[in-house]
Amino acid sequence: MAIKKKAAKKAVKKAVKKVVKKKAAKAKTKRKPNPAFMKPMKISDALAAIVGGKPLPRTEVTKKLWAYIKKNKLQDKVNRRNINADANLKAVFGGKTTVSMFEMTKLVNKHLS
Repeated sequence: MAIKKKAAKKAVKKAVKKVVKKKAAKAKTKRKPNPAFMKPMKISDALAAIVGGKPLPRTEVTKKLWAYIKKNKLQDKVNRRNINADANLKAVFGGKTTVSMFEMTKLVNKHLS
C-alpha cells in the first residue's frame, strides 16, 4: 500500500506543477486592429452603384457587398459558395455571371484604390 500512495502523490505533484506552469504562460494581450484594413479606399463607379460612393475601408465594402448579395438573393441555392451576378455585379465582376466567394474579393480589389 505504501508504494501505491507514493506513486499517487508523485503523480498529483506533477499534475499540479503542469497546471501552474500553464496558467503563468497565458498572459493575454489585447488585439489591435490592423490600420491598413481600416484605411478608407476610393471606390470605382461600378462598385459605388452597390456600396455607395463615399470612401470606405475594405472591410466595410465587403460587408455592404454581402448585404447586397443576401438582400437580392444572389447566392447560388445549390452551391452556396457561388454568387450569381445581376447587372450591377456583372460590371464589378468583369462580365462574369457566376463567381465564387473567394474570387469575389480578388475582383472587388480591382475597384478599390
